[in-house]
Amino acid sequence: MADFIEPGKKAPAFTLKDQDGQTVKLKDLAGAPVVLFFYPKDNTPGCTKEACAFRDRYAELQSAGAQLFGISTDSAESHIQFRDKFELPFPLLVDENHAMSEKYGAYREKNLYGKKSMGIQRSTYLIDAAGKVVKVWKRVRVDGHDQQVLDALALLAEQN
Repeated sequence: MADFIEPGKKAPAFTLKDQDGQTVKLKDLAGAPVVLFFYPKDNTPGCTKEACAFRDRYAELQSAGAQLFGISTDSAESHIQFRDKFELPFPLLVDENHAMSEKYGAYREKNLYGKKSMGIQRSTYLIDAAGKVVKVWKRVRVDGHDQQVLDALALLAEQN
């Protein structure tokens, strides 16, 4: 189980397919900030609330120059249903074998009411245009998280 990637470090390279089978590579995203939000499961209350908050602020994220991706271990079919049901305008990346989630430290042991299991811990990465991790939210609380990401993007823009 890997640790979260800390700010200042290079973001681990990845190549994943989105819900429509399109290949997404981190190296192809260079030149603009990237927001990766790791979430446990499609169509669950917290994950739906988080995805819909990003959906509702998507125009603002795009105005900030950000490229947004949701990542979970769900299948492409599950992602398509989730996207269509909630009209999500951003790609959902398929990480069924959790290799990328492990690289980023998001796939870890979780403890719910004393029951331990492995899974994705809700977390978000902001990666700058050069591929460096700028900000990590390790245990995301959904309420207000969309604003936290927008605030961090504004700060990043001020620094550049």
